[in-house]
Amino acid sequence: MAGRFEGKQALVLGVANKRSIAWAIARRLHDEGAELAFTFQGERIEKTVRELADSVGGRLVGECDVRSDDDLDRVFSATAEAFGGGLDCLVHSVAFAAAEDLEGRFVDTPRDRFWMAVDISAYSLVAAARRAEPLMQGRGGGSIVTMTYLGGVRAVPHYNVMGVAKATLDASVRYLAWDLGHANIRVNAISAGPVRTLAARSIAGFTTMEDMFEQRAPLHRHMDADDCGAAAAYLLSEDGRNVTGATLYVDAGYHAMGM
Repeated sequence: MAGRFEGKQALVLGVANKRSIAWAIARRLHDEGAELAFTFQGERIEKTVRELADSVGGRLVGECDVRSDDDLDRVFSATAEAFGGGLDCLVHSVAFAAAEDLEGRFVDTPRDRFWMAVDISAYSLVAAARRAEPLMQGRGGGSIVTMTYLGGVRAVPHYNVMGVAKATLDASVRYLAWDLGHANIRVNAISAGPVRTLAARSIAGFTTMEDMFEQRAPLHRHMDADDCGAAAAYLLSEDGRNVTGATLYVDAGYHAMGM
């Protein structure tokens, strides 16, 4: 349905390259009329993110380390300035854990890297939502979508501390939905099956996971980032106006299976 985001303004956190789920969501929002702002972290991906943002007429591209309150304050202030003080949609597609913690045993995760994974992958949603709230209130409400994974609900070998971080993210979605609902701000998550992103390639045994997924998912097929883009567009649009605190599984039904 063309035009669902005409006149809407969205901030997208987490684009790394053209294979990113965040980028698929951004393209879908752009195709349906949204104005976009982006963040990136680190000089290594800055050029790529700026080029992608330019291709969809991005109004703002700002560097942001989500562990830094100063960076978040600066980005949301710049977003408010670029969008005339308002914000309709926030896409949170940010997660990180040290590579070595996705290979060995979860029990061996050191304290500092445990909290780093939770801080970047889960608390960043809370911090971003807090800053988005007044901007969305100025627009009469808004919608926030984050990316989660089944590893936050079930133990997935090699997902380890990231699974714990995703469980924290899942709970945060529910509590944020309650806190922000009074302001007509909805908060939801998308749980995708294995999508070949930069982050996915860091998980040991990812190709084995893909093969198993195709065998056991009821639809017996893979999904791609564009499937997540379509799901996010639904949740972010008025079509999902009575959906909040929910996790939408985009995984060909894999989550419903017992084995």
